[in-house]
Amino acid sequence: MTHTLTAKEQPLAKIFSDEYMFSIPAYQRPYSWGVDQAQELLDDLIGYMRVGGAGLEDIPPYFLGSLVLIKSEVSPKAEVVDGQQRLTTLTLLLACIRAVTQSEEVRHGITACIYQKGNIVAATRNHYRLTLRERDMQFFRDRVQHEGGIEQLVAGKEALPDSQARLRDNARHFIAVLRDLDPPTLVRLVQFIVTRCYLVAVATPDLDSAYRIFGVMNSRGLDLTATDILKAEIIGAVNEASRKAYTQKWEELEADLGRDGFGELFSHIRMVYRKAKPQGTLLKEFREHVAPTDPATFVDQVLAPMAQAYREISDADHASTRNAEAINDALRWLNRLEFKDWMPPALAFFTRHKGDPDALLGFVTGLERLAYSMLVRKAGVNERIERFSRLTAAVEAGDDLAQPASALQLSPLEQHEMYTMLDGPLYRTHSARALGVILLRLDALASDGSKTMQHDQVTVEHVLPQTPRADSIWVKWMPSEQERQGWVHRLGNLALLNRKKNSSASNYDFDRKKHTYFSKGGACAFPLTTQVLQQAEWNGPVLQARQASLLKLAEDHWQLAARAAAAKPAVTATAAQAVSPMFVLGGLNHQLQATGRQVDGQFVVFAGSRARADWVGADGGYKFLHQDLVDNGTLAPPVGEAREFLRDTWFSSPSAAAAVVWGRSANGRMSWRVQDTGQTFAEWEEGVPAGESDEDEGEDDAREDLYRRFWDQFLAKANARGTLFQRRTRSSNPWLGVGMGRNGFRLNVAMTRGEARVTCLIHQEEGCTALFDVLHAQRAAIEAEFGAPLDWAALSERKRSRIRATTDGGWLVPEAEWSEVQGRLVELAYRLNDVLRPRIESL
Repeated sequence: MTHTLTAKEQPLAKIFSDEYMFSIPAYQRPYSWGVDQAQELLDDLIGYMRVGGAGLEDIPPYFLGSLVLIKSEVSPKAEVVDGQQRLTTLTLLLACIRAVTQSEEVRHGITACIYQKGNIVAATRNHYRLTLRERDMQFFRDRVQHEGGIEQLVAGKEALPDSQARLRDNARHFIAVLRDLDPPTLVRLVQFIVTRCYLVAVATPDLDSAYRIFGVMNSRGLDLTATDILKAEIIGAVNEASRKAYTQKWEELEADLGRDGFGELFSHIRMVYRKAKPQGTLLKEFREHVAPTDPATFVDQVLAPMAQAYREISDADHASTRNAEAINDALRWLNRLEFKDWMPPALAFFTRHKGDPDALLGFVTGLERLAYSMLVRKAGVNERIERFSRLTAAVEAGDDLAQPASALQLSPLEQHEMYTMLDGPLYRTHSARALGVILLRLDALASDGSKTMQHDQVTVEHVLPQTPRADSIWVKWMPSEQERQGWVHRLGNLALLNRKKNSSASNYDFDRKKHTYFSKGGACAFPLTTQVLQQAEWNGPVLQARQASLLKLAEDHWQLAARAAAAKPAVTATAAQAVSPMFVLGGLNHQLQATGRQVDGQFVVFAGSRARADWVGADGGYKFLHQDLVDNGTLAPPVGEAREFLRDTWFSSPSAAAAVVWGRSANGRMSWRVQDTGQTFAEWEEGVPAGESDEDEGEDDAREDLYRRFWDQFLAKANARGTLFQRRTRSSNPWLGVGMGRNGFRLNVAMTRGEARVTCLIHQEEGCTALFDVLHAQRAAIEAEFGAPLDWAALSERKRSRIRATTDGGWLVPEAEWSEVQGRLVELAYRLNDVLRPRIESL
């Protein structure tokens, strides 16, 4: 008997087996997932795997979504109506794991999931588990499905169609993340993906019924059906005498917001309670995390106030006798953002402080600042959810959100990163939609904002063209190609239009461009564009002045002045050691000259440094990082054999920085030297004079891998003991640290060559040890409670004081003895935290 529809929940081991031969029909759109979606998928898989049980079978199943297929019951052939993005990306991820793993057995197992090899003796051909549309089919087979293809894909520099370029970009991201996993974790990840990750395969025999199913599953009706079910459950639990009244109240709220808005409200309420990225359906998670025990109270005290706040926030329609227009202005700019992760903390705050317009103004001003910082800094969805979830928790706890360490505030480092991105080649680094919103916000700051808000559709145009003619006025005003390339994509050279671009007009000379392109009928809608019209020439000084003016608008409005603390590494104590000195690196007959410092566990190469123009080392490694810095405009067009760093650039390690400068793999711990003493980075880190380090001269990838393995094991022990390190991930440095509940205090766990340390670092102005002195006055009580003497150092000549406990150990300890050292470190860290944290919080 032929059934109209079948639905099976299948692990990927079944999905990528002989039971299915998926094909993407020609009428489907091309592959469209970008790095954001790929990053979200891989982050979710790794995160879910790590919080699962110790054994693979102990990890709960992970639901990846659904497939809608045209498939008969008697044949494995399946046309994919919905789900091609997931299937394609999962195939790409498996191929990337195959490229990274060193296990031949794992590689063979992955290949069997991707395609069944043909047999020349049996005269059979390759059978591919997934076949893309015809225009991408062979590319996907050669560069993804076949062994060795991924290596060619990520190394390629050729221009590709959009769908194939997205495959390359996502492969590069996957490879970069997967290389950071140790071999056992990599094997566990692929086992988890294949055996514990599930898709629901919904199969129907014809296109019409498939599309009916597709429409139902992908319409807004899915979440709205969940609210209908919740309505039945919640209202049904109200006592019979009141049920009619609560039904009417529920339906009035739904009618006021509209069914779409009402469904979105429930998603946001779920997040207010959940405070983490959803792992299941709205219905399931609402029941688990909201679960109203008193339905009438839920409607009266949660749903109704949240609905009112949601309408007020979404419509930017707050009414009060004070601050109303300023509050609504901030809300309008928040609503222009593509993401809505900021809504749950906004709902939580508005329902608690609706009668306090001063508090509301302070909150929405800070929320707009935080959200736009995430837009400018290109924060990923997981980072946004984590940050706004912390903010929601802080709102519910009644925390002082004005404190520097609050989740609402930007740290000096975040301010520095935001300012640096704004000062960079924004046109190249940000999407058209994001760039349009950023420029509209600055345009409003340059005016009263009333006209800017009227424009829903805008485009961004270069004033100085990207490719001016050699005989044009543009080249006369700015003869240096390197200078032109350094300016063309930055804020100072961008203008807004309220109509579509005209590519033929982009190379007009300045006067013609002003009068026929940037103005319409002699008028211009945007103050930022009016600034352009007022200029007689468009040269370096004009661009510099305009860039400075726009950055000043951003700095003043988003309060970025504290960025100087992060932007000047010379006065910033790192998380684990003394203030970093200036490091230098040279080469290529003095064409390569770079300076940098270690800041908060990262290595910063300063603007003006010079790197090798092209990568000359082996493929892989940091080659892609070098190319990314060229592509996004961080490294200027070449002059001779070198490229200049156009802005300060942050690297994960000194080796990454040295590799980009030299254009080949390098041991940064040995190649960077202290400018004043000649010590290598390793010697400075270990506190020994120049020439005394016995570090190998080769690459330090092995050293960084050793650090990662050590801290992985340490964190497992620490998190089994408590929550002190719960938010910390492993480190590729010989230290890691966590906050101690108050700005300026940090608990640091570190290893040197000869010992293991747990240190409370107290940041201070030079010469000011007041906070340290208060604790030092309690030394006898602290050491008695800790159970051992501590090393106290005021260090008034430096930017931080310290209180330290040490134990035997260090990097010379054989790996077989790590567990004992890690156990002692965990014990010391928790004891020192328990003794000091209450005293620190009361200072």
